[in-house]
Amino acid sequence: MATSGLHKLLNIGTKIVAVGRNYAAHAKELGNAVPKEPVLFLKPTSSYLENGGTIEVPHPLESLHYEVELAVVIGQKARDVPQSSAMDYVGGYAVALDMTAREIQSVAKAGGLPWTVSKGQDTFTPISSVLPKSMVPDPDNLELWLKVDGEVRQKGSTKDMIFKIPYLISHISSIMTLFEGDVILTGTPEGVGPVKVGQKITAGITGLLDVHFDVDKRRKPPTS
Repeated sequence: MATSGLHKLLNIGTKIVAVGRNYAAHAKELGNAVPKEPVLFLKPTSSYLENGGTIEVPHPLESLHYEVELAVVIGQKARDVPQSSAMDYVGGYAVALDMTAREIQSVAKAGGLPWTVSKGQDTFTPISSVLPKSMVPDPDNLELWLKVDGEVRQKGSTKDMIFKIPYLISHISSIMTLFEGDVILTGTPEGVGPVKVGQKITAGITGLLDVHFDVDKRRKPPTS
């Protein structure tokens, strides 16, 4: 995946750590229990897609689910970080989409299997440029929104996150070292749903930035 236009922090990141079910209303809309500790999964950096790019729906699917999220970009190596100093390790913020092949995820969840195939494919992490943290004085009170073909589908506030950013950085860094350029996807508010081939997604952080992406069908892979 070409990343020439992405901020240099993202270019050197080693991983994307995603947080599932971090908004109570979203957990409930999918029939999941509200978690007592963060639900974590990894996405590869090869899933990044620059603003203006095309989200690819893999054959034979006809749609993917969108999930708009605040992305926290790590600014320096972090291991076993206490909550009291966790914000010192933030390099900036972005808005990102955690695209999900929900049919594939549902089968994996039913079988107790990982979510990698449903979450980690090429173009499944569309992301904006990185805002320096000085431009985001209160990351706990940001309005996230997403539209499909101009119709509002998601609108929520980061104030409703179950696990706040300092806790997430502290918790994750106690499990795995976070490196400069790594990204934490902090979860999505309610309103997730399908986007189909031929539709357009716009999303953003109110007053700060917005992104737009087309959705198209990925070419059927060659058969051996």
